[in-house]
Amino acid sequence: MSGAVIAQARGIGLSYGRVRALAGIDLAIPAGRMVGLIGPDGVGKSSLLALISGARAMQAGDLTVLGGDMRSDRHRALAGPRIAYMPQGLGKNLYHTLSVFENVDFFGRLFGQDRAEREARITDLLTATGLEAFRDRPAGKLSGGMKQKLGLCCALIHDPDLLILDEPTTGVDPLSRRQFWELIDRIRASRPGMSVIVATAYM
Repeated sequence: MSGAVIAQARGIGLSYGRVRALAGIDLAIPAGRMVGLIGPDGVGKSSLLALISGARAMQAGDLTVLGGDMRSDRHRALAGPRIAYMPQGLGKNLYHTLSVFENVDFFGRLFGQDRAEREARITDLLTATGLEAFRDRPAGKLSGGMKQKLGLCCALIHDPDLLILDEPTTGVDPLSRRQFWELIDRIRASRPGMSVIVATAYM
């Protein structure tokens, strides 16, 4: 996989009305690695990740992700199932009235997994994250660190090629933060081909 690139941007620009979030961004993100975007709040990290994930439409520049043009509706539809995106905010991709199991099961259904496959993968993910004992607890009743672990389970249910984490440990305590990164290290060790992009304000 030496030299392979999973995402490449040239001259990326993005504005919200009169506010310019990104201007002239060029970058190449190597495949099979974990890459960090480090910077304070408000510098455009989340905007860039939203473009790479396909969650936000392109405005200016060129962006290739997973071998295709992100301006193409067809390519975004094909690439979407290969990308997992955890947006910024504790439990932002969760349904708080559903249980831990029901949240992950919902995402498995979205990706067309049959019942046996879903249940096997959910058990593996909940065991790996230490959430198995809480599988019947509503997501809204979890601590911040546990919500982030559950969000990660939901993101990983379909075994993505690209995992995008937008400030995944902001707002959680130092112990939960360390446990989260240890979990990411274990997951990467078991899935060496998966690329990970992380935005964070922490060195």
